[in-house]
Amino acid sequence: MDSLKVATKKRKKKPSSPLSTVDRRGILFCLPFVIIFLIFNVYPVFRTFQMSFMNYKGFGKETFIKFDNYVRVFTDKLYWSAFLNTLKMWGLNIVLQLGTALLLTIVFNDIKYRMKGLSIFRALFYLPNLIACTSVAFLFKTLLDWKYGSFNQLLMSMHLISKPIDWLNGSPATAQAIVGIIGAWMWFGNSFIMLMAGVQGIDSSYFEAATIDGAGRWAIFAKITMPILRPVMLYVAVTSLIGGLQLFDIPYLISGTKGTPDRALFTAVFYLYDMAFNKNQMGYAAALAFVLFLIIAVFCGAAFKLMNRKED
Repeated sequence: MDSLKVATKKRKKKPSSPLSTVDRRGILFCLPFVIIFLIFNVYPVFRTFQMSFMNYKGFGKETFIKFDNYVRVFTDKLYWSAFLNTLKMWGLNIVLQLGTALLLTIVFNDIKYRMKGLSIFRALFYLPNLIACTSVAFLFKTLLDWKYGSFNQLLMSMHLISKPIDWLNGSPATAQAIVGIIGAWMWFGNSFIMLMAGVQGIDSSYFEAATIDGAGRWAIFAKITMPILRPVMLYVAVTSLIGGLQLFDIPYLISGTKGTPDRALFTAVFYLYDMAFNKNQMGYAAALAFVLFLIIAVFCGAAFKLMNRKED
């Protein structure tokens, strides 16, 4: 009997693992990405959150100061002035960006006057988005130079102005408008592709039926195209908002470290960068980063809530 029990135990199979050999190999291949993601993405977030409660210069000793950095953020007039500058530049950007993309969508999707070569125009419109921000900033800084810039030379040759205009350092409103226009020029192609994809996903029978019923192009656009495109427009607006509130590269590269004129090109992230790397206030800069994250989250939540209410 004992020998029979031993043989029976030997015959029993080990409980199968929920992961097969293929699954284990897959996890092994994913490990490098997961490790790098944890080290360079997740850890910095938690480290920044920790620093936001510290008085820390980026070197030396850290001192725990509770919520003092966050209290300072909400009483810092320079930061909120920089945040207002960001909203101004992003506001002009999104109006021009979405407006141009919508106009081009109407033109290229018109049933009666459908244009050819859409793929070529798509590539041309999207091309500015592929150019590095450093190159774009250098290009416009050169074109708009008040002494030797091509834009002033062109306007003077056409007798539209009598003397050169300092576009980047003359007026704060002009400098902010230029940054907003540059952003719209860089991103309208991306918005156009998104909107065109949304339009092409609409059943053509809707447009044909509306045309047969005598509806004009504007009526078709307002009653059919716009309601169906609303989710796509929300996506474009929200992604533009997230990127716009983090605006840094173009203002910094165009104006230099001072954000001239009169700190008009000082954005929220520009101010954060200045505090962290020019004034060595890493703890305060970390608090600025998390406050900006909360603001973006609130704006995005409000946008989604507004959209859901309209759909209901």
